[in-house]
Amino acid sequence: MDIEQQPQIKYTINNAQQTNWENNKRISFHLELKANRNNTINITINFLKMRKSITTAAVILMTTFGAQIQASTVSPNTIVIVHGAWSSAADFKYVEAELKKSGNEVITVNLPGHGSDNTPVGSLTMQGYVDAVKTAIGKRKNIILVGHSFGGMVISETAEQIPGQIKKLIYLCAYLPNNGESLFSISAADKETHIGQYIQPDEKSGVVGIAKEGILDFFAADAPKKIADVLVANFKPEPMGPMATPVALTDANFGKIDKVYIFTENDHAIGLTLQKSMAKKANITKTYSLPTSHTPFFSQPAALASILHKEAK
Repeated sequence: MDIEQQPQIKYTINNAQQTNWENNKRISFHLELKANRNNTINITINFLKMRKSITTAAVILMTTFGAQIQASTVSPNTIVIVHGAWSSAADFKYVEAELKKSGNEVITVNLPGHGSDNTPVGSLTMQGYVDAVKTAIGKRKNIILVGHSFGGMVISETAEQIPGQIKKLIYLCAYLPNNGESLFSISAADKETHIGQYIQPDEKSGVVGIAKEGILDFFAADAPKKIADVLVANFKPEPMGPMATPVALTDANFGKIDKVYIFTENDHAIGLTLQKSMAKKANITKTYSLPTSHTPFFSQPAALASILHKEAK
């Protein structure tokens, strides 16, 4: 009898034998638990109970041992996702759900001043963003650190400061800086972005917005309507200060960490040409490509989660 509870775990009960012993039924089961990477635990169980109790007892044992095996076979890597500008951790809820179904530990970081967080604009800094990511990571190691858009700047600086905890950096249509560059300095070279049509800087308030009529074209042209409506209704201006802040990166720390880039082919926020140029300058050889806008976590969450799951193995 085979029972499949998780993709990683298979239970097999076989070689059932029964003998009479002092008017009771003795049922002997050979219980084989198979987990990832061909790990197998063999257990022989003797029940001195009536027949109708056997199934219940077997299920209890499979549940108990299954939980223990699942805990020991989940990937030791943790996927930490950092959103970009004009975004929040909530935007990755569909990707997060897909990844967790595959047994991954996932942390989505909400940067200060984004989503429901109302930290005053004047106190928002690049280092504050990095500190938020470092706090979320804690003492964990083997981190797969994912940055979307402006989040690429944040994960780069984070990796520089705690390189021993980071296993891999994944840039999701993200800015990938060299030492001394800021988002503003990198984006100046982008000839394909649509931001010039819609940008609304407010230097007095220290924020920059996107015209309402341009939000979807710039950010999420292929998002399902229900998601798109929520996105437009909750769109918040982005603090300027962190985007103007240059990162400080070294070859000894940031430079030694493996990097992967995920291109978005129909991106109106960061042009595909700039994406490929940044990946080339960083000598990234492992790349993926999605036929989406700047927000594949809205339009193709399962495809994106599949890539992240593969890279987290």
